[in-house]
Formats: sequence, C-alpha cells, structure tokens
Amino acid sequence: MDTNLAVLIDGDNIPSAHVKEMMEEIAKYGNPTIKRIYGDWTKPHLSKWKNLLLENAITPIQQYGYTTGKNATDSAMIIDAMDILYSSKVNGFCLVSSDSDFTRLAVRLREAGMQVIGIGEKKTPNPFIVACDKFIYVEILKNKADRQDIDVEAAKDNVDTITQKDIELIATTIADVSDDDGWAFLGDVGSLLQKKQPNFDSRNFGFDKLTPLIKSIDRFELEQRENPKSRYKLIFVRLKKTAAPKKKRR
Repeated sequence: MDTNLAVLIDGDNIPSAHVKEMMEEIAKYGNPTIKRIYGDWTKPHLSKWKNLLLENAITPIQQYGYTTGKNATDSAMIIDAMDILYSSKVNGFCLVSSDSDFTRLAVRLREAGMQVIGIGEKKTPNPFIVACDKFIYVEILKNKADRQDIDVEAAKDNVDTITQKDIELIATTIADVSDDDGWAFLGDVGSLLQKKQPNFDSRNFGFDKLTPLIKSIDRFELEQRENPKSRYKLIFVRLKKTAAPKKKRR
C-alpha cells in the first residue's frame, strides 16, 4: 500500500527555487495527497512562490503576522498538522522547513505512529533533523538541478567531503548487522544508517546511491550474490581483512 503523505511547507523559511525537484523527491516516499504552504501572501518575499503553486497543485494558506517578532506561520502549520493527524487521512508527513520550532511537532507525529520526512537547508538545527525519520537537504536537490543543467562546478559547491567520523559510522553499522563472516546486506546497512542518522544520504557526498559511496572508500569490500527471488543481485559489504603482520626475525 502506498503511503499517503501530508506535505506542509513553511513558505517563510524555505527557498522556492527547486520546488519541482522537491516534489519529485517527496514522491519517492509516498503519495502527497495533501500539499499546503503557509505564509503571509501579502508580503513581497513570497511572490516567487505564487507562480509555482498552480504548477505543483500546492494550496496556499494565508496567515497574517499578528504580532511583531512572532512567527504566526509556524503556529498555523502546527495546528493544521494536528488536525490532519486526527483526521486519519494520511500515513505520514513531510515537513519542509529549516526551522527548529518544528522539532516538537516532528516528535509528536512520530509518537502517533506517523512517518516523518524533513526537508530543509544545511543550516537546519540538529534537533529538528534527528526528530525526523529521514531528513533531506535542499542542497541535494540543487545538485540534481545543476547536473541537469550541466553546471558541474555549481553542483560541487554543495557536496560534502566524507570524514573519518562518517566512515566510522558506516563501519560500526556494518558490524551491527553483519554475519559471522563479517558480511552485511547493504540494504540492511542503509536502513540502519538512516535510523542512526536521519540526514545520512550518499548524495550529500556526491554519489547517487550508497553502493558507489561504499566503493569509493578503500576500507570496505563489496560482493554481489544471486537473488533467487529476483533478477537483481544482492549486494553485501564488509570491512576489508587486514593482512596479518609479519613476524620479526630474531
């Protein structure tokens, strides 16, 4: 059964430039049956969104800023999210914002058994990121658009360099799900990585999939095995066995 998603967008806190790529990304995880964007549409900074709403069937929700210094958009989005939750019309939520104010909302939705996907910029505070089941950076979507426009240099600007900390995370995750010979099914590795670190994504490092990312790290080795249930082969990974040290001559 396809997952029905409620997509709630903080118009005050997310760029409009790559909404098409964003909606294509969301479609990978379910059917976006509810699509709403919140903001004060009398303000000029939201004008770029207006032409995109009809193209992507996103419903604008008007929210006036009643008090200076207070974000009324956040409150409206949170109230709507709870109304949708209790309506039982969806199985999951996609919260599009870089604002940590939605951390408690993400936690509450997950407590209710909802899948929660977050989308925001790399400046998004960590508490909101870890409150989601999965968190996707807008910069990844910019990379996709840059590749389509053959703007390779622009895409490189948004790619992170993999660190020793990232490699250790992969290594410990492989060990967590490996068999007695050290081999782990790559699908299980990817699932556990997502649970440990919701914003872990091979695309952050310039790779479309986890397999080429693992291949690029000399510390790991891959093995393909026949799949009796499919024509696609199963991929397993393990830490490379280091050569035994040579004995010193006396």
